[in-house]
Amino acid sequence: MNLRAGRLGKKMSEDAATFTSSLEFDKYIFEADIECNMAHTTMLAQQGIIESSTAQEILGALDDLKNEGIDALDMDPSVEDIHMALENYVTAKIGKKAGFMHTAKSRNDQVATDLRIVLKVKIKEIQKDILDFIEGLTDFAQENTETVIIGYTHLQHAQPTTFAHHLMAYAHSLKRDYERLKDTYKRVNINPLGSAAMTTTSFPINRDITTEILGFDSIMENSMDAVSSRDFIAETVFDLAMLVTTLSKICEEMVLWSTHEFGLITISDEFSSTSSIMPQKKNPDVAEIARAKTAVLYGELNTILTILKAIPYTYNRDLQEITPHLWNGVETAHSTLNIVRDMVLSIKINKERGLELARANFATATDLADIIVREKQMPFRIAHKIVGRMVTDALASNIKPEEIDQTFLDEITVEITGNTLGLNNELISKALDPLENVKMRKVTGGPSPEMVNLALKNLRSYLKNEIQYLDS
Repeated sequence: MNLRAGRLGKKMSEDAATFTSSLEFDKYIFEADIECNMAHTTMLAQQGIIESSTAQEILGALDDLKNEGIDALDMDPSVEDIHMALENYVTAKIGKKAGFMHTAKSRNDQVATDLRIVLKVKIKEIQKDILDFIEGLTDFAQENTETVIIGYTHLQHAQPTTFAHHLMAYAHSLKRDYERLKDTYKRVNINPLGSAAMTTTSFPINRDITTEILGFDSIMENSMDAVSSRDFIAETVFDLAMLVTTLSKICEEMVLWSTHEFGLITISDEFSSTSSIMPQKKNPDVAEIARAKTAVLYGELNTILTILKAIPYTYNRDLQEITPHLWNGVETAHSTLNIVRDMVLSIKINKERGLELARANFATATDLADIIVREKQMPFRIAHKIVGRMVTDALASNIKPEEIDQTFLDEITVEITGNTLGLNNELISKALDPLENVKMRKVTGGPSPEMVNLALKNLRSYLKNEIQYLDS
């Protein structure tokens, strides 16, 4: 079919046809375009707008195409897009009756519908894999509720925690990434079909029928907005940019923790490489590449927003240029999610090194100050000063945390307050012991095994409900 014949006297030049063609990335919406045409044709017949026999011929041809696949289409750039390639296929099958398929429909509302159909599927696929990662993290955490490690602020030793508590930080970050996509899905799952070019149609179509057939929740209520809106794409890519940001932060820790200096984890060989010249090397290549992939999502989001920012209502061909960035963002984020999940869930934790780091550098000092406040009714700032001086003197004298006793602490307290502290050795030892230190933190959200187990229980319940929701 020559779409140009009615209005234009000349063929588009080969270069112009190639430049404006969307066929290269229309493969993503091939099946959705068939679904869209089937739903629209069914509605036209039900409304008596076209003959039922004609509709059956069109639907039969579309079904044949679905079985044959995209390779059955003529994908020459002169065809312009998947919509015309599909219509040409149906025309070749049943003749001019194929033209009825396009009654009361434009490529404008058709492509807007196709994009939403495909993106709904892609979002749910990514959501399922996020939940799978979270589930893996909960299992990993369950094994390590008493595996003590050091926590960091400013990348300096801060306070002891557990490996389970740290893994749960990953899990809850991913939970928010999941929920962002879940919320965005509501704005993707609305039906633009029936808006036609921009002002709907004079044919008595029924948009509720296509909405039900295509599985949308509702109808877009303004036809101008329906054909031109791509904010749902920008929102999805933003969500994915946040997801890969979470993954990149996790990967940064995998890189750091696997170094000799940290020695906290071992990354599986399947996710590592070696040096071409240094045979001793084991490089965390997957983690490093995943960090870099984050920039791809940032770039795609910025490109999409830049295209959108100055387009007047309604449809403009610029919108075509958004979709390659959507699909690249979706594929990049999804592949990064899955490879990072597999890498993280395969690491080995060095429990001895974790405890060693937690015992070093007086990371338990905060709890000693807290005990002084509780036991001696001393203002926290004075307790903070006493413990700070204790750390300074101990480091200068090469005294380890487990060697601190009542006598040592009293000498410092006398210098600062003029009085002895009189805190017994049992309390001092308990405050400075990393595992005991962690066990005392029984506040909701804290690292004690008791609180982590409660968080695990809550998260598993959440996962069960969300898996059921996605499967429904």
